[in-house]
Amino acid sequence: MNREIIRLSKSCISKLEKRAVASVLDKEYLGMGDEVRNFEKILTNYFNRETLCVSNGTAALQLAIEACDIGIGDEILVPSLTYVSSFQAIRATGAKPIACDIEENTFLMDLNFAQKKVNNKTKAIMPVHFTGGVGDYFAIYDFAKKNNLRVIEDAAHAFGTVYDEKLIGSIGDIVCFSFDGIKNITSGEGGCIVTHDKKIISRVKDARLLGVKNDTEKRYSNNRSWSFDVTHQGWRYHMSNIMASIGIVQFNRFEKFKKIRRLYAKLYESILGEHPLIILLDRDYNNIVPHIFVIRIKGLKHRDLLQEKLKEMGIETGVHYQPNHFLTFFVNSKNNLPITEKVASEILTLPLHPDLSREDVKYVSKQLISLLEAINE
Repeated sequence: MNREIIRLSKSCISKLEKRAVASVLDKEYLGMGDEVRNFEKILTNYFNRETLCVSNGTAALQLAIEACDIGIGDEILVPSLTYVSSFQAIRATGAKPIACDIEENTFLMDLNFAQKKVNNKTKAIMPVHFTGGVGDYFAIYDFAKKNNLRVIEDAAHAFGTVYDEKLIGSIGDIVCFSFDGIKNITSGEGGCIVTHDKKIISRVKDARLLGVKNDTEKRYSNNRSWSFDVTHQGWRYHMSNIMASIGIVQFNRFEKFKKIRRLYAKLYESILGEHPLIILLDRDYNNIVPHIFVIRIKGLKHRDLLQEKLKEMGIETGVHYQPNHFLTFFVNSKNNLPITEKVASEILTLPLHPDLSREDVKYVSKQLISLLEAINE
């Protein structure tokens, strides 16, 4: 066919990002420096709380956990339906991820299920803001307070999402974002940690730079420490000036990105919402900035075949995600997550990114409906 492939997701890059990177290259200081400091200032102003940039969203989660002094022998509650990065970040600290079930209408963590998993080893809860949704946000914090837990939010999908007129990241305990190539804004790779907790900020500042104490201020001035001390485990998880330069431009374009993502999610809903086989997630796209658009198809038996047929029509689709308790490294015979297991084979992700057009969304919807009706006959 002649139609150009409609990509599931992509980096939406303009000449502005390319010029910004070229400017950093011209300065010939590519590591963590003044561009990172400038990006952090922008984000700190946006969230109205101190923000630190790191190499990626997974690093943000790991550093946040470690800064809470959570490690070997400890447990963290996390939904199984998330990207493996959430689980790997927990395991990287020596702690154990405890896979939890989800609510069927939201695909977000079921707190009633999670309550059954709480014991004296449980130190934190990691809600995952799947597709940008946060569910009953205050209920998460009531749960954490009741059980004396830290909250480390995996907000990789939720940059720009608002709850109760408050920006996600501007409230809560510790909130971690991802800026990888296809997120709501990108820095190529990258992520950030946002918190009111000064102890966490202090620990992460050093830990992202191999634990070198007070190296951050030197880096901001395009310098480094030559005489130093190290008091905690550290990692090479800092952001580079190249990444930050992309992030700054992307942030300045975000208002446009946000409107487009919301518009196309609403358009999908308006077309697909009445189909008897398609179940939409409970989302309010006036407040959510969707990273991906996930649907559930009741009774879907041949997802691979459906994806193959859509690909033949020029439509790329995905699956977000294979539940982590299905993976060999995290499998546990005691795990019984009925809702997650019920929906796992029925989920499908449709294209969503700012470089789509309305016609693309309508075409994807039309072809999907046509294929479902043929399959259902």
